[in-house]
Amino acid sequence: MLEILIRKAKKGDADAFCELMELQMQSMYKVARAYLNNNEDVADAVQDTILTCFEKLQTLEHNRYFKTWMTRILINKCKDILQARSRMMYTDNLPETPVYEEDFEALEWDNVLAPVDEKYRTVLLLYYMEGFNTREISEILNLKESTVKSRLQRGRRKVSQEYFYKVKEGQA
Repeated sequence: MLEILIRKAKKGDADAFCELMELQMQSMYKVARAYLNNNEDVADAVQDTILTCFEKLQTLEHNRYFKTWMTRILINKCKDILQARSRMMYTDNLPETPVYEEDFEALEWDNVLAPVDEKYRTVLLLYYMEGFNTREISEILNLKESTVKSRLQRGRRKVSQEYFYKVKEGQA
């Protein structure tokens, strides 16, 4: 089904493209949320990704790599937002408004992965939440597969250490 939607979208079928993006929306949200802390930035990254996918879909050579291609675009958009934010200087300290997470699973993953460095968090999220294998993750992140495997192993170790520390301290 995905293959058919991609072919139709490449031929200019706007409805097929919209359906294709709708199928990817939850996946894009999870990946963007792993990088970005606020929902407005997540929405911007997802929106920019959809626009770029629409504009560049013809450049996708192999349709079977659509999700890998789209995820790489999304991660680059997230990095652009983080870089732009780091250059901003805030003159006011605005009070934070509480964000209510409706997806408990996403909230749980956010709590588990919060203390883990970004490079490990991204690999863990792509592997466990999005179901990418190490080869696909290496393509998405432009890393050697051996680097992805070692980050996956170290990330697991860090999550385990953090979890057992919280259990020991009575926080979990």
